[in-house]
Amino acid sequence: LKDRFEQVKDQIPEDKRKEMEKLKDLKFDSDSISITAPMVGEIKMHIIDREEPKTIKFETENSPVPFNFWIQLLPTGEFSCKMKLTIKAELNMFIKGMVKKPLQEGIEKIADALAMIPYQD
Repeated sequence: LKDRFEQVKDQIPEDKRKEMEKLKDLKFDSDSISITAPMVGEIKMHIIDREEPKTIKFETENSPVPFNFWIQLLPTGEFSCKMKLTIKAELNMFIKGMVKKPLQEGIEKIADALAMIPYQD
């Protein structure tokens, strides 16, 4: 998965290019993900732990609200898996109301990008 982050834009099939337009502000490299969220700005996360092939854990590097984020993968067949993305943040009620929607949108964009990558070689 680490190498796939670097290749994500080149690996998205042509028929998914239209969906990719909504991901234009999502950036990957081998150790980090960054996304621009409405009303929040750029959020950058770097990998703090890898448990191949099932979990990748991220921590915010640049974010108005610190949080952790992880991707969990569960194989369901030889060439398929289920994916779960989770965010953990300590927020008071006022901040939660302001950042819940932008954080959710950011996670959904990351999930969309990961789901579009053809992982078979």
